[in-house]
Amino acid sequence: MVKKLLKILVIVIVAGVVVIQFFQIDRTNPPIFESETLEAAVSVPADISQIIGRSCNDCHSHKTIYPLYSHLQPSGWFLRDHVDDGRRHLNLSLFNTYDARKKVKKLEEICEQVESKEMPLPSYLWLHGDAVLSQSDAKALCDWANGEIAKLTP
Repeated sequence: MVKKLLKILVIVIVAGVVVIQFFQIDRTNPPIFESETLEAAVSVPADISQIIGRSCNDCHSHKTIYPLYSHLQPSGWFLRDHVDDGRRHLNLSLFNTYDARKKVKKLEEICEQVESKEMPLPSYLWLHGDAVLSQSDAKALCDWANGEIAKLTP
């Protein structure tokens, strides 16, 4: 009896895993308009651009590169949720659409988040070791953000 129930349970689980694969996420990035980007709003030196590119863009821009595991559900759903949430909090592709006060606030938050090691998310770093921010990366981001805040603040 137990063997039969176990067999049925395994069949149901396998069937469930197969069925959810038919419910894929949308991996299409929205268009990027250069006049709306971070680079259109503030000066972004090459070293800062490189740090942002490897540690921030996947979740905080319209430059998301969806990895192979995004095709496997439910990991794709989890990833899509993180990207949507990241873009909601800070979207570097839309940064220049923010008003001056919001730009300053977002730059302050960038510094706060990297100093406290809240960003990049630890769950992201499990599979993206190259996104880890060193102390010098975090300092460079904060120094840059603070410099841009000074330019934006009257």
